[in-house]
Amino acid sequence: MPSFFTYNRGVHILVYIVSTLFILLAAGLLFAYIRERQSGTLLMAVAYGTSAYAALALMAWWPLAAGFIIAWVFRLIGLEPGSRDKSRS
Repeated sequence: MPSFFTYNRGVHILVYIVSTLFILLAAGLLFAYIRERQSGTLLMAVAYGTSAYAALALMAWWPLAAGFIIAWVFRLIGLEPGSRDKSRS
């Protein structure tokens, strides 16, 4: 892997920006969980929040990628917030 992606001030700034977005997304999903009590929403909030915390603690980009992949796995198995069938109304 090129050294540009492992340790660079530009990558640090990118980690701060994306971690902030992940924290905001986790907070939004947490508020949605409080309102709707759907377990998939809570799992996705934990995935995004934990990956943002790990990225800031380690100052590395790979926890963000891992958190995004884990959240997509939750989405693919049907745990996303809008996965209930609403077409029967």
